[in-house]
Amino acid sequence: MSARPPRQWDGASYDRVADPQARWGAAVLERLELRGDETVLDCGCGSGRVSEQLLTRLPNGRVIALDDSRSMLDEARRRLAWAADRVSFVEADALALTPATLGGAAPVDAVFSSATFHLIAHHPRLFANLAGVLSAGGQLAAQCGAEGNITRLLAIARRFGVKSIGTREYATAEVTRARLEEAGFVDVRVWTNEEPTRFDGDERLMDFLEAVCFREAIAAMTEDEGRQLVRSVAGAMPDPVIDYVRLNIVARRGA
Repeated sequence: MSARPPRQWDGASYDRVADPQARWGAAVLERLELRGDETVLDCGCGSGRVSEQLLTRLPNGRVIALDDSRSMLDEARRRLAWAADRVSFVEADALALTPATLGGAAPVDAVFSSATFHLIAHHPRLFANLAGVLSAGGQLAAQCGAEGNITRLLAIARRFGVKSIGTREYATAEVTRARLEEAGFVDVRVWTNEEPTRFDGDERLMDFLEAVCFREAIAAMTEDEGRQLVRSVAGAMPDPVIDYVRLNIVARRGA
């Protein structure tokens, strides 16, 4: 088999395996104080599984589903077709986010994000951009990978030649709090928690490792080589549990 081109996100594959992300996102949604008529930016909407839950809390509001992956947005459009009049889709990099990116929808009342910020390389700029599209007093509720995230999994992967899984920012709560305050956020609460995540069955674990954890690491491999890598890593894990650590953020934009 010939080597494949660099692997981008596959929205359908991600949607099929992303039960942990959907579960975490549901918990983050509970931290948003919503009347039901707000406009909320979902920053890193992925395949729209959590966006769908957000829309049910906004019967008279709107969701702006932003992602830099066209495949993810295509999947989100299919999932959210039932609410087409209350959701808009924006293909953009959060590090290039400005009010103009959102057109007439900015400023928004709230920003929600789940399992995304650790994929973004420059958190100070990210937080400044989010503040720039939020109304005064607007809410930010987010969760992503924290310092220590998947440390044990990566140690196993290195035994099989995995040198990098791509750009990641696993920040501490203290550093994140300082960055948010510097960007103009107030009432900042930041904390971390361990979230060990168990998978039922080898195939489910391997599918998740391939589609999410090692997507970039196996980008230049053949399909068979990539599957063999995730099979080796899964087989070397003491149990089918990924050692996730989550960074939780709740804040408001200052006046």
